[in-house]
Amino acid sequence: METTDLLKKVRKIEIKTRGLSRNIFAGEYHSAFKGRGMAFSEVREYQFGDDIRNIDWNVTARYSHPYVKIFEEERELTVMLLIDVSGSREFGSFEKLKKNVITELSAVLSFSAIQNNDKIGVIFFSDKIEKFIPPKKGKSHILRIIRELIEFHPESNGTDITEAVRYMTNAIKKRCTAFIISDFMDDNKDLEMALSIANNKHDMVALNIYDKRETELPSIGMIKLKDAEKGNYVWVDSSSSKTRKLYADWWIKHMGRLDVMFKKSGVDYVSINTNEDYVKSLMTLFKRRALK
Repeated sequence: METTDLLKKVRKIEIKTRGLSRNIFAGEYHSAFKGRGMAFSEVREYQFGDDIRNIDWNVTARYSHPYVKIFEEERELTVMLLIDVSGSREFGSFEKLKKNVITELSAVLSFSAIQNNDKIGVIFFSDKIEKFIPPKKGKSHILRIIRELIEFHPESNGTDITEAVRYMTNAIKKRCTAFIISDFMDDNKDLEMALSIANNKHDMVALNIYDKRETELPSIGMIKLKDAEKGNYVWVDSSSSKTRKLYADWWIKHMGRLDVMFKKSGVDYVSINTNEDYVKSLMTLFKRRALK
């Protein structure tokens, strides 16, 4: 991609996603993703209504007048984006491919993070770790992430989310908030355990990206389907009601399995359709977390 075209794409995504994060998500993000706890800030004279459990007895004894400790939230977070760059992200049957939605979501979360003075880092993964961008602050860092999202070309087409989760758990020593942004087309049986272990150390959130055409097969006769990750082709008779039912049943089972896995591992998640506005889905997730 030429530099001029790349800069135009970066600018377009920046304008859209920075506006969303500033005008819509800023407050919800802050409420949904808490800091590391409360830290001592200062002492002041006791006022009616203050919690007596916060009285600083040493200062009170010194001045013969009650003083209380004031605590503030330790706001700064480290946010990690685990971004699926496998072959299946190239799928899309309407206006947007999965990878376009993943790019915009990643940019929105990145701008939301820096507006709250949080660090942001990225792990690109396929069936291996493709690239690790350590957490940092600042607009130039965000623009670098967006550039990578637009022009990154993975070495592999496969998917291994388990490997990515394990890598992050080992690479990030302090507690962080980690978003796994993927279509979760991965049947690795170890994923649930990896998510459970990671969620004990970090705050894990899953954004499941899917396309409507993955949920049902249209009746349009014989069609040639390609496995984007393995590269093999198969002919399917979509006019067969039995075939369409098998296809739909597989999708229902797949979504049910993901729901069980996320709940067992304690991971918050939301499913986002490429054909729908992801703003509503993210707001639902943020508000649900803020109530916890």
